Amino acid sequence: MDLFQAMSVYVKVVEAGNMTAAARECGMSTTMVGNHLRALEQRLGVRLLNRTTRRQRLTDFGRDYYQRCLAVLGLVADSERLAEQAQGEPTGTLRITAPLTFGTERLAPALDEFRQRCPQVKVELTLANQRFDLTDGTFDVAVRLGNLDNASLIARRLQDYTLTICAAPEYLERCGTPQVPEDLQRHNCLAFAYPAGDEWSATATLWPLRGPEGDVQVPVSGSLLANTSSGLHRAARGGLGLVMMPDALVEEDLQQGRLVPVLQDYQLPFRTMHLLYAQDRYRLPKLRSFVDFALEKWGRQADSLASSIIAADSV
Repeated sequence: MDLFQAMSVYVKVVEAGNMTAAARECGMSTTMVGNHLRALEQRLGVRLLNRTTRRQRLTDFGRDYYQRCLAVLGLVADSERLAEQAQGEPTGTLRITAPLTFGTERLAPALDEFRQRCPQVKVELTLANQRFDLTDGTFDVAVRLGNLDNASLIARRLQDYTLTICAAPEYLERCGTPQVPEDLQRHNCLAFAYPAGDEWSATATLWPLRGPEGDVQVPVSGSLLANTSSGLHRAARGGLGLVMMPDALVEEDLQQGRLVPVLQDYQLPFRTMHLLYAQDRYRLPKLRSFVDFALEKWGRQADSLASSIIAADSV
């Protein structure tokens, strides 16, 4: 048993409230989380949690042990940071989390270039639309879309996450090309199933656009609602219907003519995108190097910052 990993898993279980939620945050199965807990209890010879099918409750010892785990894991993390800072050269493991589509289409392909600059840095990349907590040291840096919810983190603005409405040439030949937003109502519009509570969940049934006559929200419907961008992407390329997709995913298809943009005279909604990290971790050479790299690749031009902020506030 890896004692430090088992302690980390135990801390996650306590903070998440149950093993299923902890498993998601740790990136492992619920069974593996249970195995870590049992191994830890066997090593200690005392029960940490009283578990039933519906709830878990800390024992008195479990509550004290949780505080000790926080202290021990904090010392381990501090020791690793000291070692990295002393070396000066970027080294060690850089843990990054990013949204699935941006991470797959933009970040992952760029990691070879980053590694050429920092060959001593190993990258652990977690791609998920879930928002992970950056204050517990599990991740060094995150790429995050939309509203920010933690003022204690350093946020560096990246290029906006933009969208395009497009379809396969075969679909447009068969069903026609929309000329104004209202035309979308007679088309098969494929939609992304945002999780409940997401600020963009309404776009499954309403597509917002802005044109010369102002803002309009067009009611749309279609034969497909999917919870992955890749699924919608494949369906659109197959000719199923119109789709509003991230430019990061369809850029190459648009260039190659596999998908055709429509309603280009209208402005689509976009999401702000930031690079987030804890202030105390910026001292690490590996993190500073990645922040510089990310801003170079996806940072915004200073002369367009003010106008973009105005646009974002008014969408």
